[in-house]
Amino acid sequence: MPTNKWTREELILAFNLYCKIPFGTIHIHNPNIISLAKILGRTPSAVSWKLANFARLDPSLQDRNIAGASHGSKLDIEVWDEFVGDWDRLAFESERLLAERTGKQVEDITEIEVIDLPKAGKERETLVKVRVNQSFFRRAVLAAYDFKCCVTGLELPELLNASHIIPWSKDEANRINPRNGLCLNAIHDRAFDRGLLTITPDLTIKVSKSVKKEKVSSAVQDFLLRYDGLEINKPTRFLPDIKFLKYHNKNVFRV
Repeated sequence: MPTNKWTREELILAFNLYCKIPFGTIHIHNPNIISLAKILGRTPSAVSWKLANFARLDPSLQDRNIAGASHGSKLDIEVWDEFVGDWDRLAFESERLLAERTGKQVEDITEIEVIDLPKAGKERETLVKVRVNQSFFRRAVLAAYDFKCCVTGLELPELLNASHIIPWSKDEANRINPRNGLCLNAIHDRAFDRGLLTITPDLTIKVSKSVKKEKVSSAVQDFLLRYDGLEINKPTRFLPDIKFLKYHNKNVFRV
């Protein structure tokens, strides 16, 4: 059994869970919190409180005057800063640690597709890490938006994507950063990717003029134009970074 003092490894596992469940579900009855508590040999109350400690460090929550739990440790801050400074490395490390603690393969615990991968070797390891991190990014972004499309409010996970604001191929350092993500349904994800709509730095939806023809079908009106000028449904945490939104407005959006 661990001492009352949390270790770096335990905090990494706690931060992993903090990222992957909606902020409003941080409580002792959440089955994910109960499961992690069992893995760590701690109480659900202790795990829930630690996740609330992380919440006090979240700028998106601070902007909404949500303080989170007080009396966190210096190590909490160090782990937070470590993740924010290197999402790619820490996302994978947290999933690997969770797999080790549960006696499973990281591929299994993250439920990634591996049937098309090589059986073994460096190439497989590289591809597994990429897919594990993609899975982490998706879960973190969707959880930040309470599993609802930020444009329409659609809440069917099967139809939701974690959309990169700066494309995957353009910014390696922020591929896994949840603040480089938006929760969008499949149609608006495609429109965002193709520059038919963007989100401005003040979090307003903007539709490209290329869509605003004199006569448009009712479908174009319903799926795109009706949202032009509206504000997105804001995430509870990991608010989109303004510099990422500016990049999309300038380099992807079809003015």
